[in-house]
Amino acid sequence: MSRRGNGYDNTPMESFWGTLTNEWVHHRHYTTREEVKADITEYIEIFYNRQRRHSKLGNLSPAVFAQQARIQQMGT
Repeated sequence: MSRRGNGYDNTPMESFWGTLTNEWVHHRHYTTREEVKADITEYIEIFYNRQRRHSKLGNLSPAVFAQQARIQQMGT
């Protein structure tokens, strides 16, 4: 983290929350808080961390990127 007042500190989290609300939350209707917690946990653990393609990973999902990295390490 950088010094106080530097707006770049929150940029990664702001980007994540923006992605979460645009891709997931705005397309759902919830009736209880427990439903919201379960759905957001599913988004983070199953979709965002494993399936969603990330531009920083060469437009690969984290699961595919990790698998390719393991294969490359075994080949060396």
